[in-house]
Amino acid sequence: MAEIDRILAEAMKVGASDIHFCANTVPMVRLWGEIRPMRGHGMTSSAENKRRLFEILNNRQIDDLERNLEIDVSYFVEGLGRFRVNIHHEDRGVSGSFRVVPSRIRTVEELNLPEAAKNLTRLHQGLVLVTGPSGCGKSTTLAALIDLINRESRRHIICIEDPVEFVHKSKLSHIDQREVGVHTRSFSTALRAALREDPDVILVGEMRDLETIAMAITASETGHLVFSTLHTRNAAKTIERIINVFPPDQIAQIRTMLAESLAGVVSQQLIRNAQGTGRVLALEILLRTTALATLIRDGNTYRIPSLMQTGKKFGMMLMDEHIISLYQQGAIDPKHALEKVIDRERFLSIVGGKGDLVKP
Repeated sequence: MAEIDRILAEAMKVGASDIHFCANTVPMVRLWGEIRPMRGHGMTSSAENKRRLFEILNNRQIDDLERNLEIDVSYFVEGLGRFRVNIHHEDRGVSGSFRVVPSRIRTVEELNLPEAAKNLTRLHQGLVLVTGPSGCGKSTTLAALIDLINRESRRHIICIEDPVEFVHKSKLSHIDQREVGVHTRSFSTALRAALREDPDVILVGEMRDLETIAMAITASETGHLVFSTLHTRNAAKTIERIINVFPPDQIAQIRTMLAESLAGVVSQQLIRNAQGTGRVLALEILLRTTALATLIRDGNTYRIPSLMQTGKKFGMMLMDEHIISLYQQGAIDPKHALEKVIDRERFLSIVGGKGDLVKP
């Protein structure tokens, strides 16, 4: 067992979602959204920290790290679980960030995903995006959606990830999981190859660049159901981000392609629960309609929130509306909810005035 495994086990016992190893400091954990030092650990020197981190890497990975100055890998500890790891150089030396990947894939029912989100998995063509800030549970939601397909239908699912996080076992569906840097050179390369591998569903871990975005849209246009993620806060910003990646002379064409291919956007955030012992998932859902396609095609994405407000009958939902609903149910902490809403004044009026929610 690597020395770092013992620290990872301690962090998981207290419910940490992330563990950070940096030189000249104690190991740090993210607990319920906040960074805290680990108790019972002293300062780690630069040499000791590097030794701990290099112990879990093979020679090829060490070479990649030294050449590129950073590396993403998956790390599995028997009896403990899987971690998504980024190791990188910084001014104090080599540092590592470990994201805990639960060994069991949570179901859509456990995540309390609405029926509108579940129905996106029952489509046979289109682009489905799960978006939100880093650490908001996008991978968990995607894994649950892929698992629902796996449980309900007989399809070929290809997952392209960097690195592989949740490990799926084929149930009714057949699943291939490919890791960038291990099984393929890049997302775009794997996407191009996937179109010749008889897929029904393709999961792209992240749409990072123009080529990957273009390939994902093309795949969704050619009879495939494509899932991916973006680091955007809401549905309207997601569409704008995709369009603005492309050169000006291609924007009109991309608007038309996206208008035809976008099936839905699930934007999410995690908010501290009312008890202060965990976090609750808050969602925004945008679904394909003729009106949405027209707004995208005409460049009127600023009107999407209004469309979502009137699209509740289709299962659409605005983030602020869901946060308000969670507050009224007593599920979330109002101070942390205030940090997440877009219309702060409206939220404050609902909770009964500013009171002690606004910091001086």
